[in-house]
Amino acid sequence: MPVVGMVGGGQLARMTQQAAIALGVRLRVLAGDPEESAAQVCADVRLGSHTSLEDLMSFAEGCDVVTWDHEHVPGELIQALEAAGVVCRPGAAALLHAQDKLVMRERLSALGAPCPAYAAVHSTDDVTAFGEKHGWPVVLKATRGGYDGKGVWVVGSAAEAAEVIASGTALMAEEKVAFRRELAALVARSPHGQGAAYPVVETVQEDGICVEVVAPAEGLDPETAAFAQKLALGIAEELGVTGLLAVELFETADGVVVNELAMRPHNSGHWTTDGARTTQFEQHLRAVLDLPLGDTDGNAAWTVMGNLLGGEDPDIFERYEHVMAHDPGMKIHFYGKGVRPGRKIGHVNVSGDDLPRLRARAEHAALYLRDPGLVYPEEGK
Repeated sequence: MPVVGMVGGGQLARMTQQAAIALGVRLRVLAGDPEESAAQVCADVRLGSHTSLEDLMSFAEGCDVVTWDHEHVPGELIQALEAAGVVCRPGAAALLHAQDKLVMRERLSALGAPCPAYAAVHSTDDVTAFGEKHGWPVVLKATRGGYDGKGVWVVGSAAEAAEVIASGTALMAEEKVAFRRELAALVARSPHGQGAAYPVVETVQEDGICVEVVAPAEGLDPETAAFAQKLALGIAEELGVTGLLAVELFETADGVVVNELAMRPHNSGHWTTDGARTTQFEQHLRAVLDLPLGDTDGNAAWTVMGNLLGGEDPDIFERYEHVMAHDPGMKIHFYGKGVRPGRKIGHVNVSGDDLPRLRARAEHAALYLRDPGLVYPEEGK
């Protein structure tokens, strides 16, 4: 049976291990520390750095394919792996579009994908000119390295922009999109070109962190949903993506606009662990191994995923027991991470026919596990 190497020892690799077991695939993980999420549960763990070519080369030896838990492996190192004959999926050329937001904007705009107005900015004058043309406030983004709201600044004036410019971060400016809500289209593509699309979901953000996913997105026009899926599949094909592609979207009065891309299992797809016939983690393995892709249909009318964020009290076991007793139908997934305020430590999934009730149940569990004092009645706040 094949060996898949996944660079990165986070929760995505941890959950991919579960899918690998059922498929009979051996998952090898490159982790920086033996206490990382995936390193705690995978049998084949190699310790090393994702920024060391020597470590990557040693790790890849004996792997049928190498894939990624995150986008932070330098592109030149992936290119070196590919030049040495290592099969990398996705490859460096595709992954660049998830690593560099400016490159992504330029390519997607050239392809005709709906994108916000944008520009590279190097000075306060550049931001001022952009704001005068496209309106204030202006969204400034680090072109590389940002995630979960980090590396994003919404500035309302030249003075605010100057503070960000002074940091020396490579930046781009985008217009602030007037959106109704945020969506995500998750698709998979295999090397021989087979594609599969999951239902388009709604993602609810607080302080730049996704706190809830509703699958499928409630009330989404079927034509808009089909367009979003086709858009994501088209982007995957044009960029040469192999594996999963998550396309984060803004829903506006005129349709959808592309926000960002991720080429790996994604937070917006955690609902599939219990709510879809094929989990995103199994689908990613199928895709990078060029196996036939799995069924993406949901197992119920609705699935709601709630992210579990750490609170002040790190001892969550007693609260964990309460949630299990209170709601036996809920599925709880922990990542083996230490608890600290605001850190993603797990997620819950709940499926059924009554969406308001499902959302209340997921909120109750997420809040109680963070801090019992935050709990609202299940009927609503």
